[in-house]
Parts: sequence; structure tokens; C-alpha cells
Amino acid sequence: MNNLISASIMCADLLNMQGSIKELEKANVEYLHIDIMDGDFVPNITLGFDLINAVKKATDIPLDIHMMVNEPGRFIERMNVDKNDIICIHYESDIHIHRTLELIKNKGCKAGLAINPHTPVESVKNLMDYVDMLLVMTVSPGFAGQKIFKGAERKVTEACTLLKEWGYPDTLVEVDGNISPENGKKMHRCGADIFVLGTSSLFLKDKSINEAAKDFKEILG
Repeated sequence: MNNLISASIMCADLLNMQGSIKELEKANVEYLHIDIMDGDFVPNITLGFDLINAVKKATDIPLDIHMMVNEPGRFIERMNVDKNDIICIHYESDIHIHRTLELIKNKGCKAGLAINPHTPVESVKNLMDYVDMLLVMTVSPGFAGQKIFKGAERKVTEACTLLKEWGYPDTLVEVDGNISPENGKKMHRCGADIFVLGTSSLFLKDKSINEAAKDFKEILG
């Protein structure tokens, strides 16, 4: 089990993005989580591809790009990524999902597959040959500040168990949505590897990013 932090850029200081990235580098976070929302797949519009490419030039921290858009295959070529980065698409967003996962793999980066709270883990079994990371949403995607859904612990445990049973023990499991220190500890016990951190645990008013990241890692043990 890994204890990897993916810092949600959506929750950083957008008017001082370069300063936030420097702080995240000092905190030794493992990934920068960049949410792309289209106002269609989810009821919100956020960061775009120009920002992704600018961030890529500004730091060596690998990118964890979370695409909450319909038909994500249309946009894969617009992103500059390398072998350490992850492009994650939603199972629910594309009727030809395996084709889009192949597009991601052909770019030379890692492919992630996300599932919403209502989507059974079993749904993705036949796609796992294309996937390096499974993202289990612990809230409905689209907005920060939501409460974690009640079945989250059970679902993350199920995902970790099934991946081993299916023969994919090295596939990383990421959790995203209200990953507070308390919830992070619960998800860690369930077997999660990557923790998307935002306003409930990393970007805090009373702590620096470095202090918050250190405290979160200590809680995980």
C-alpha cells in the first residue's frame, strides 16, 4: 500500500499558481491533481488544457489529470504529458471507453479510470488490462466541499479486494472527495494508495501546505 498525495490544484491559490506549486514542491507531494470539467458531464466548468501544459512546464511533479468531461477522447492529444503523468477518464463518460484508454496509453503516460459513487466496481473488470490506476470517487464529481458518501469505505475495500482477485495487485487505487485527515485514515485502512487532497486537508487557513502534508502522512502512518 502506498501513501501518495495528489494535491488538488482547483483548491490552490489560482491568482498565485506558481507560488502554490513551489510550496507543493517543498512539501514533496507526489502528484498535482488537475480537474477538467466541461459543464456537461458535471455541472461545473473548471481548469483547461492551456493550464495543464503551463503547469507541466513549471514543475517536475507528475500530473494527475482528472477528466470529468463527455467523450474525453476528443481532448487527449491537447495535453503535453510524459510517462510519469496520469490521464484519468470516467467510465461513465464514453461509450467506447477502451478506445480512449488506448489513446492515453499511446501517448506514453499512465491511464486512469474513474467510477462515480453509483457505479459498481464490477463494471470495470474487462477494462483493467488498459488501466494503471482506478479512481474511486467518494463524492459525486463536480464540486468541492461535499460530504463523503456513506458507502465509500465499503466500495474502496471492494475495489482493492477485486483488483487482487482479478490479477491486478499493482493497479493503484485513488480516492477523491472530502479526503479529510479522518476520512483519509479510513480510506487508508481500506487499502487506498493515492489521496486527492484539497480544502479539507491540504489547503488550510491555519497551516502551511508543507505542515498539512506532513501531518496527513503522519496520520496514515
